Amino acid sequence: MMRMFLVSLFCVCSALAETGGPVKPLANDFVVVTQSPSPTNVFCYTPGLARLDSGRLVATMDFGGPGWKKGEPQGRVFTSDDHGCTWTDRASFPFEHARPFSAGKALYVLGHSGDLRVIRSDDDGATWHAPVKLTDRQHWHQSACNVWYANGCVYLVMERRVSEKIKSWPVGELAPVLMRGKIDADLTQRENWTFASELSFHDTIPNIETDPAIDYFGVPFYASSYPKGSLPAPKRNSAPIGWLETNVVQFNDPDHIWFDPAGKTFHLWARAHTGGTGFAAIAKVVEHDDGSMTTTLEKVPSGKTVLFMPCPGAQMRFHVLYDAPTKLYWLLSSQATDSMTRADRLPENRFNLPNNERHRLQLHFSKNMVDWCFAGIVAMGATPLESRHYASMAVDGDNLCVLSRSGDSRAKSAHDGNLITFHTVKDFRKLIY
Repeated sequence: MMRMFLVSLFCVCSALAETGGPVKPLANDFVVVTQSPSPTNVFCYTPGLARLDSGRLVATMDFGGPGWKKGEPQGRVFTSDDHGCTWTDRASFPFEHARPFSAGKALYVLGHSGDLRVIRSDDDGATWHAPVKLTDRQHWHQSACNVWYANGCVYLVMERRVSEKIKSWPVGELAPVLMRGKIDADLTQRENWTFASELSFHDTIPNIETDPAIDYFGVPFYASSYPKGSLPAPKRNSAPIGWLETNVVQFNDPDHIWFDPAGKTFHLWARAHTGGTGFAAIAKVVEHDDGSMTTTLEKVPSGKTVLFMPCPGAQMRFHVLYDAPTKLYWLLSSQATDSMTRADRLPENRFNLPNNERHRLQLHFSKNMVDWCFAGIVAMGATPLESRHYASMAVDGDNLCVLSRSGDSRAKSAHDGNLITFHTVKDFRKLIY
């Protein structure tokens, strides 16, 4: 009996050794969509992804870094007609933090270069009209977060910096602004967009860094004194806390606490920059009869205000996708493994704070955006330098397509990668349990 047990144990251990452990990445193999011409000083950012009704995949990204020639358009558009196996470079655009989306018969890419800017294609991305400004002398921010369709409109979030007081990374001064445009309108025209009211993070709890009465939930994790922040260790900055990189969802389940039968309430799910891990910052937007939209914080049944909700990986940029056939929300985010390591004991080449781990891309699903089930590791870099993060996703038939901001051994840092990579999670709905 003992011999049989030892033989079985040997077989199990051998199998684990061959596969690298009990959890195999779902889509570690990848196609390089584009790469840096000079990995030490030109970096690949902001992967955005959309699938058109024709089946064509559209990918966007932007180049940055000290080596990028000033005045050279940093944005790029690529298309694929073979499910991501090969890609064609279609266009460049002079802005960043953009995402592609379809509305009616048109395809758009919307981002910012200070002001909001947009380009339009009427032939599924083969050719593009000139960029158009939607705002004037403003300071916007975002990443390639999700797009929501409802009420004959398209909804997405861009973030406006509403003040200039913070002397560090200014995410505490960002207001996530829900934008609404009619699907059949020309969305290169400012008058065809409605902007929600603005609520910056610092306006939600103005004294969270210093008020002794605001305690017991460990936020901020590190001292992050307003307006300069702090240095938990040399070269590791803890900026004043805030929110950024915001997704938008609705709850269509009548049993959900926040269900709105009128379909006029939208919830914003943002990356929470607190120094810790595992929480998103949330708000809600309500549409009124006159078409205006108001941004406020949400309430729980006790009547208390809720600003933070559990969300695995929400310390970094994440992407939310609603899959109508399964009525599930899918979450693509970064997995943290050592956020409790002392900041002064991190390896020299580890980027910024302990919660800033970027090389493990994970997938979860949920029926309510709060209770998340682990579906798997999508992709994993061989070292913390070789990032797989800031990813976007789209459904392509039975598969889940993922576009990742990535790096290999040539990358400058985990933050400043040199690749945009495309991954396919095959038969992703079979991961549901």
